[in-house]
Amino acid sequence: MDTSTVVPFSAHLPSSSARDGFDTSTTAAVAAVKAANAVPLSAAERELAQLRARIRELSAELVQAQEAACRHVARELHDGVGAELTATRFALAGVETWLPADAPPQCAAALAVANRSLDAVCAASRQAVAELHAPSLESGIVGALAHWTSDFAARTQLRTSFVCAADVRLTRLPADAALAVFRVAQEALNNIAKHARAESADVRIETSRRHLTLIVADNGIGLTRKARSRRGHFGLSGMQARCAAFDGTLRVSARRVAAKRGDGADAARGTLLRARFAWDAMLADAACAERRALQS
Repeated sequence: MDTSTVVPFSAHLPSSSARDGFDTSTTAAVAAVKAANAVPLSAAERELAQLRARIRELSAELVQAQEAACRHVARELHDGVGAELTATRFALAGVETWLPADAPPQCAAALAVANRSLDAVCAASRQAVAELHAPSLESGIVGALAHWTSDFAARTQLRTSFVCAADVRLTRLPADAALAVFRVAQEALNNIAKHARAESADVRIETSRRHLTLIVADNGIGLTRKARSRRGHFGLSGMQARCAAFDGTLRVSARRVAAKRGDGADAARGTLLRARFAWDAMLADAACAERRALQS
């Protein structure tokens, strides 16, 4: 049987998605408030709307702080660490030049090891800077994710696919909404590369009338008990905040992969991440800009 880990923004605040059948906590909460306190339904709905709006505000502030921290770390890596690595490379080149012809062979071997290690550190630093910087979204979220998943596959040697619904609304996503979807996909794929011991990863964007859903699946070891107890270690809180900033939810499920062993049992476990974002919240800024343009 599949097991699931649901990551709500708050265990005590209902979701905005009850009317889609994904979460019935909002309806239940409204009914409970009305029954227990005799509060009119309209008042309860207003209060819940205010709470959801506050959740969006707090989540957006958290996401903005995360992006600011990413930019700061990227600058430090590029300007500080990058400069030190360059100086180290020149120093090693000098040592290699000045090394006497009759120096023990162990010296040349040690220099070769140092240069290989330096190359690895430089490559890791460049990759970290590239991931910390916000991606170019000029081609939209579809182009950005297609490019990044292709690069991810080449870098990790994982079989990676990207499938996207044909929905014109994807081309209208404001930069902050597109960045939220991109960052969740990026974090999910990085987690697969680091922890899942998977052979493949699949990324899919589905759309409905009310929601955009990002789905990231792998065929790795699944959610271990240790992983469930250390959610923050896997970046779930950051992904959760990005979903909540757009009236969304995050759901991570451990699932059985279809492949079978010789004894008929499932050969491996996989992980399925579903990140939902509300179109109304994602397109709110674009709608306002269109209204202002029509009025001007």
